[in-house]
Amino acid sequence: MKIGILETGLVPEELRDEFKSYPSMFETMLGALDPELAFQTWTVLLDQFPEDLNAVDAWIVTGSKHGVYENEPWMIRLQELLRDIVAAQIPVFGVCFGHQILAAALGGTVVKSDKGWGIGVHEYTTSKTAPIWLGNAPAKFKLNAFHQDQVIELPEGANVWASSEFCPYAAIQYGETAASIQPHPEFQRPYEEALLKARYTLLPEDVHSKATKSLDEKLDSQLFAKWMLNFLRGNRAVKAA
Repeated sequence: MKIGILETGLVPEELRDEFKSYPSMFETMLGALDPELAFQTWTVLLDQFPEDLNAVDAWIVTGSKHGVYENEPWMIRLQELLRDIVAAQIPVFGVCFGHQILAAALGGTVVKSDKGWGIGVHEYTTSKTAPIWLGNAPAKFKLNAFHQDQVIELPEGANVWASSEFCPYAAIQYGETAASIQPHPEFQRPYEEALLKARYTLLPEDVHSKATKSLDEKLDSQLFAKWMLNFLRGNRAVKAA
């Protein structure tokens, strides 16, 4: 199986020697489950777009420091691409900015939330109508988050499958082949901690302190990686179950 990664943001320059890139984090996370997976990245942030939707079996859209509402040309082009991917029923999964731009592409609304920063380990409640690819999902799960922006209006037909008090639309599915989540399953503690330190001057002290303390909580990243791979495999995962 080949997975295409649409890179919408870059790891801060001072952290790249150690943490490389967001696509590399997804490759590490999913590759640990299936070493035979193949990956290819298109840095859409730098206007590198795939010529063929079917060049891969499934797509991932990464996080970014940018806001969907900035409406940069590459963002407009990406939304068009995402609509084409959804129309072609090729599995696509968005994370953080990817979650937001997929919602925007399909008719939702994204803003810089007046709730402020959501950083550190956050707990999310799984919907009772959770999609089949989650399997026997626990009632709650924890992942690292790092965002201000949120989806505040859902596209028509959207199904919210996880939420929190801070982020009501934390995870969304559209039909059978498009889904997304606001937090970062690919962020492990070392990167979240390094990013907190790198962004110290940008964050309110109480927010930074609370987020740093939360890092001792156990993440459900490995469980989420299994869910995500189930989703990206689509019908193949259902047939194999």
